[in-house]
Amino acid sequence: MRTSIATVCLSGSLTEKLTAAARAGFDGVEIFENDLLASPLTPEEIRARCADLGLSIDLYQPMRDIEAVPEDAFARNLRRARHKFELMRRLGADTVLVCSSVDPRAIDDDDLAARQLSELADQAQEFGIRVAYEALAWGRHVSTYDHAWHIVETADHPALGTCLDSFHILSRGSDPKGIEDIPGEKIFFLQLADAPLLGMDVLQWSRHHRCFPGQGGFDVAGLVRHVLRTGYDGPLSLEVFNDVFRQAEAGPTAVDGRRSLLVLQESVGLAEPPAPVVPTGVAFAELLTPDAEPVSTVLSALGFARAGRHRSKPVDLWQQGEVRILVNTGGAARRESVHLAAIGLESPDPAGAARRAETLLAPVLPRRRAPEDAPLDAVAAPDGTELFFCTSEWRGDFEDVLHPPAATGVTGVDHLALTQPWHHFDEATLFHRSVLGLHAQPSVDVADPYGLLRSRAVTNADGSVRIALTVGAAPGDDTVHAQHIALATDDVVVAARRFREAGGRLLPVPANYYDDLAARFDFADGELETYRELGILYDRDSDGAFRHCYTQTVGRVFFELVQRDDGYRGYGAQNAPVRLAAQHAVRAVTGG
Repeated sequence: MRTSIATVCLSGSLTEKLTAAARAGFDGVEIFENDLLASPLTPEEIRARCADLGLSIDLYQPMRDIEAVPEDAFARNLRRARHKFELMRRLGADTVLVCSSVDPRAIDDDDLAARQLSELADQAQEFGIRVAYEALAWGRHVSTYDHAWHIVETADHPALGTCLDSFHILSRGSDPKGIEDIPGEKIFFLQLADAPLLGMDVLQWSRHHRCFPGQGGFDVAGLVRHVLRTGYDGPLSLEVFNDVFRQAEAGPTAVDGRRSLLVLQESVGLAEPPAPVVPTGVAFAELLTPDAEPVSTVLSALGFARAGRHRSKPVDLWQQGEVRILVNTGGAARRESVHLAAIGLESPDPAGAARRAETLLAPVLPRRRAPEDAPLDAVAAPDGTELFFCTSEWRGDFEDVLHPPAATGVTGVDHLALTQPWHHFDEATLFHRSVLGLHAQPSVDVADPYGLLRSRAVTNADGSVRIALTVGAAPGDDTVHAQHIALATDDVVVAARRFREAGGRLLPVPANYYDDLAARFDFADGELETYRELGILYDRDSDGAFRHCYTQTVGRVFFELVQRDDGYRGYGAQNAPVRLAAQHAVRAVTGG
């Protein structure tokens, strides 16, 4: 099906919005009236610009407070409407959105509403225009889709149909199954938006918190299935009001929106992109640094040994058991700090994973490689982290370096934590779900000393790949809201002692935290004192226990030692505020 996006979804001038929509691959746009009014282009020039970009103008919107009003007010409304219809003819748009009235003068009379909408449709028809009547969730008298359809059906005018909006329907808890009773030819337009499940006024919810399908808590796909059963063959169009989207760069937002519709079409059977190839493990984590020494010092203390050197690039392979960390000094400028630049994901079908990514608008990144290098494909996550799809073949690029191991008991990568730019959090969740086929866990909020932090984990089925996506509370605070690599161990106490004895610096934890632990849990004799000594934090859920501690930060990266017992499923979110406060305190003392 054709796809469309409302210009209100995107930031910038109307020209910038149209360009972003076209580049993202949309077939058409909804022109939001405010965007047209603010544009220096004439309607004819906007029409020509859309044609040059290959975009149709599928809807002009909104026309407000038209129906069920006193006759003198309706006469003025018709005069206003004729001006809009003339403008639409110049623009080349043939469908107008009319929202159910919120005018305090509106009368609760369906017959009156139907008659006045029929008169409006008479005038629209003179201009070759159709009227799509939509129930606003906060409409004065008409607030549900079935009520709006009843009025349209009563009016019985060929130029009058209904517009269905997933937000207005699902935010009110209406049953979308009744949509199937509407003839498909009378559904003139379908607008789609998702939203997080919030307990707030529906108008504020709509104006500030909508998101693209698949990013919230609504069953948008289920609603679309009901619409398709009617025979509707118009576009799938995004209409999202979101404070973040309106401040973010238009191009990536448009791509995110288009990706959401591709995934939606897949879920309802309208498209068959390459199937997801879910990664089966973490092959490596790659740190980019201008200076290898600080990173090497921490890795050595953690029990890693330098096991290989890339045959053609300044990249060292550090290894402990099956955990592999690459240290790359070739791409970082001296002013850049240490950061997690790439993740290697073990894949049963790297080529299939790359095809899936490209179909979902995540192109394979260009790479320079020597003829003998392994053919690794990578795509960029929304935060810029490169994700490689690989088998064990990549290890052949490294020549062995004989350094004796100094293991501390690290057994694997428990999870990776990536800090997202503030405007990419929802995009990142959708990207990892759709492109990588990972499952998204519920979002959690964590109190930070300087704000609120949001985090959401995405995982594969067995937990061998876990990525925690986080939006930092303090803009620009890269040291505290940094990336980190959580290393699994069977005994965190032994691992922490060995790290400290090797010269590593663990993050100090306030004594008050352990006083609280003593009140909340029972511990064996001496157990809590050991945790206090080493800065080990503790949590427990219905499945098991979680013990973890942190290294101090190097650049933008720190490490976590993690011991999961008896099926613990979380990430120690209960302890995150303590960790964040401790990192702030260390930074205040050390300046880094």
